[in-house]
Amino acid sequence: MNPLLRRDTLPCFEQINTAHISPAINKIIHENKKIIKEIELDNEEPNWSNFVSRLEKCDEKLSRVWSQIVHLNSVMNNNKLRNTYNKNLIKITTYYSELGQNESIYQKFEQLNKRIDQFNKIQQKIIKDEILGFKLGGVGLPKIKKKEYKEIKNELSKLSAKFEENLLDSINKYNLLISDKEKIKGIPEDILNNAKNKARAAKKQGWLFTLDFPSYVPVQQYADDRQLRKDLYRAYSVKASELGDLKFDNTKVIQQIIKLKANLAHLLGYKNYAEMALQTRMANTSAEVITFLLDLANKSKLFAKKDMDDLIKIGKTFGINNVEAWDIAYLSEKLKNHKFNFSENDIKQYFPDNKILEGLFKVAKKIYGLKFQQIKAEIWHADVRFFEIKDQFNKTIGQFYLDLYARKNKRSGAWMDEAISKYNFDNDSALPVAFLTCNFTPPLKGQPSLLKHDEVITLFHEFGHGLHHLLTEINEYTVSGIKGVEWDAVELPSQFMENFCWEWSVIKDMSEHIETKESMPKSLFTKLLKSKNFQSGMQTLRQIEFSLFDIKLHSEFDAKNDNFMNLLERVRDDIAVIRPPKWNRFPHSFSHIFAGGYAAGYYSYKWAEVLSADAYSKFEEIGVLSKEAGDQFRKEILSKGGSRSALESFIAFRGREPSINPLLKHHGLKD
Repeated sequence: MNPLLRRDTLPCFEQINTAHISPAINKIIHENKKIIKEIELDNEEPNWSNFVSRLEKCDEKLSRVWSQIVHLNSVMNNNKLRNTYNKNLIKITTYYSELGQNESIYQKFEQLNKRIDQFNKIQQKIIKDEILGFKLGGVGLPKIKKKEYKEIKNELSKLSAKFEENLLDSINKYNLLISDKEKIKGIPEDILNNAKNKARAAKKQGWLFTLDFPSYVPVQQYADDRQLRKDLYRAYSVKASELGDLKFDNTKVIQQIIKLKANLAHLLGYKNYAEMALQTRMANTSAEVITFLLDLANKSKLFAKKDMDDLIKIGKTFGINNVEAWDIAYLSEKLKNHKFNFSENDIKQYFPDNKILEGLFKVAKKIYGLKFQQIKAEIWHADVRFFEIKDQFNKTIGQFYLDLYARKNKRSGAWMDEAISKYNFDNDSALPVAFLTCNFTPPLKGQPSLLKHDEVITLFHEFGHGLHHLLTEINEYTVSGIKGVEWDAVELPSQFMENFCWEWSVIKDMSEHIETKESMPKSLFTKLLKSKNFQSGMQTLRQIEFSLFDIKLHSEFDAKNDNFMNLLERVRDDIAVIRPPKWNRFPHSFSHIFAGGYAAGYYSYKWAEVLSADAYSKFEEIGVLSKEAGDQFRKEILSKGGSRSALESFIAFRGREPSINPLLKHHGLKD
């Protein structure tokens, strides 16, 4: 049997090969279309079991298979898999476009809507969401416009995949071999050992550096050689652009994506893409988003200028009279060391990944009563681990894969994705399964990987997304886990988890020095805590810069008379205290908006920070590891999925609407 079609087991990753993909997708699409045709022709009055559940089953069947293929394409990319993925991506996009424009199915939802009071609250939300989805899918368009809509959707799918491929290929192609020991002064030993291993694997002498985060960032932070920092910074900044290898240039890809998204919105009668995208978000208009961002920028700018002044001052003591972008991380590390008397490298010695994982599970046990056990499952790479989650009654409630380390042909960044979503149909049910993926420095033989505090925060963040998916108590497939949650609220559970990385009660339990095996001393933790809001003004402005660029690109930008780099420069004129060089090509690797789901939605990170800081303030009131607060957060936020609006869930937990004050307090942005 085709391993992708097995439903009696977890994904069979060790048996799947590229040849299985097209037959599996073809079979499911064919079967689904047959069922959809039967539903269309059914003259019986539509109800939940003869209509909605049948559609949900079709969606679940296809999504379960496609999620495995998407995941493999992200973590084990190769030319054969990529080509097959791209061919099937068009089939999937076409299938959903056709379904979204199916007038007969749409009319059946409208019939349910006329009898909306006969359904429970969750079902009512699903009906409303589906009707909006059909409208945004072009169901009301004339035939010729429907065809145009489908063509645009297909082209956007291809372009998003191409964007990600260009980025991955440009990262994979670049490496910098250093043979002069003088040039690598200041870089920590474990980073140099990894660089030496990379050189050895490439049959070369010396130290090999790449654009992967675990290789690139430490050079920026620690390399005393300014030219080395600049060389690597430039390579990183121009990747996938016209200033790098032209084969991987994303310029035209971005231009086409912007144009097609605007065309899509115009087809549906919206002024711009942002207006269309915000139909399914908490925010109502792009003006509202821009006002929120500018207000936050105004509150942050004085702090950011002070951060920059501090860097300029310390730069002079290192002979740097004109601070450039490639000096920022280096001088920040020196300043942090000077101000707080510790370095990131000191902290890292206390954060072996196995101990961090143990500590993360302890937090989840304390606040949610969960137990974690590593068990065997088929995996796609030897580094991958698989865990089962049990509740306080020893009942299994979910499972997840953990893929922590960077490697070639793996997409950069960190993310959570759904492998299997929870549902309960008449004679069939499933528990949720998640993919948790990071890109940390791989461990050296016989040693754990040492994580920076920022990486510990990343792991907690993705785990928060995972819990949102895994702790759902909603059996309706369409709104279980993160499905149906407004995009600008989906970061709430992930950013909420980050707060625990700053608590002594958590850190003392999950730290262990790589050599002495002792916990982090309270004195070192106190220094770390004092550094919590180090450069928070600059970091906040950086996120606002990205968010403003995104929302303006999708609401105000005139692609005919301008180029997107000019727009970014104008945003920087208003916002930035750090000015990257003109040749910096950040948009060419901005996957969130050009290859992910964050177009006209990158502001979500800042808005969800407001929600998460406010939610966490309740834990600060009751007790940060309080089971009482944990039970309430689980009940009102994590378990509810998309079964009601995010604002309703937040108010049910907090007892009021969200306030920005806890965010300003947490980030030290209040006088």
